[in-house]
Amino acid sequence: MQKKHLFLYLKTGGGHLAPARSIANYIKVKHGDKITPVLADGFQGVNKWIRYFIEDGYRFSQSKAVWIFESLYAINKIRWMGNGLITFLSFCIRSQLEKQILANIPSKIVIFHFFLIKPVLQILKKNKLEIPVTVVVTDPFTAHPFWFLEKSPKFIVFSEKLKDHSIKKGIHADNVSVFPFILDDKFTRPLNPLLSHSIKRNLGFDTSKKLVLILGGGDGIPKGKKILKNFLKNNSGAQIAIVCGNNRSLYKKAWKLKSKYNSSYLKIYGYVDFVYELISIADVVVTKCGASTFMEILMSGKIPVISNYIWEQEKGNMEFVRDNFLGLYEKKTSVLPNRVNEIIYNPHIAQLYKTNIEIMSLKNGTPLVSDFIASQ
Repeated sequence: MQKKHLFLYLKTGGGHLAPARSIANYIKVKHGDKITPVLADGFQGVNKWIRYFIEDGYRFSQSKAVWIFESLYAINKIRWMGNGLITFLSFCIRSQLEKQILANIPSKIVIFHFFLIKPVLQILKKNKLEIPVTVVVTDPFTAHPFWFLEKSPKFIVFSEKLKDHSIKKGIHADNVSVFPFILDDKFTRPLNPLLSHSIKRNLGFDTSKKLVLILGGGDGIPKGKKILKNFLKNNSGAQIAIVCGNNRSLYKKAWKLKSKYNSSYLKIYGYVDFVYELISIADVVVTKCGASTFMEILMSGKIPVISNYIWEQEKGNMEFVRDNFLGLYEKKTSVLPNRVNEIIYNPHIAQLYKTNIEIMSLKNGTPLVSDFIASQ
């Protein structure tokens, strides 16, 4: 008889769904004869205003008003404030989430978002279900305080730094397992140089010229217009590609800038399903410091130039890149073009970063995490 593993995520950015999907796909292929992975949106059927506040509010604060996100983050570090929000949200979503759990009666529940931990545990207790719960902490270095409010689940983290932090928060060391970061399988190894050359040509780029990729998450990159404008004003011959994701406003502004500067060397993309290929053909990637994005860049052997990060959640990501000399952090958009040019037109500097990335020997944790979850 096949077992069901329920993977619960939320659509607050791609950093929660992506690892859930990667693990589910791996288990389906390797352990599909014994385990049926079930991907489920933890907000399915929940009041539309709750969804709007959490999902759309997250997207708005990330792209338009990051100070709102950072302020809420700071407020929720106050224990009674954080507990109050989690308790209220659990009350609002518990009934719909309970329907999903009872409809599947899984042999294991794996949670990929901190808002779902408390209601899941409450549902299991109410229905007297002894289903093991594993929490995958999708922040690799600096975790949101909500991740470790509940002490009973098993936790999967992506750094020894975060394991130490979780122990200080009262999690028993035996309940915390450390693995490499989870990425899509195609990021397991860099693209073959010959294939990369071919893809660059097929996408309409000049293979003899350098390529700077401007890349954020699914909602584009914060300050995208300013970043692009400065690159167009201070370009030294490199080609530029910008991925705007679902950010229609940024997409329209990028086309206006392309027309204003008569830039034939700029390519503009909306939401694409070939980010892996774009990263693979780029020389430098200007990016925000979301966990999945900067790890995808490093795993592809490319140099990240971080233009901004969200305090405090992404601070550890930025410090990991900066302090290990895997790339650089430059928040001044006016200075970004010169900093990038220092890399792409100075082979010694570029090689220094690339060597450090190779020495780091980063691995895709999807196989290890998936086998671990399947074997427990």
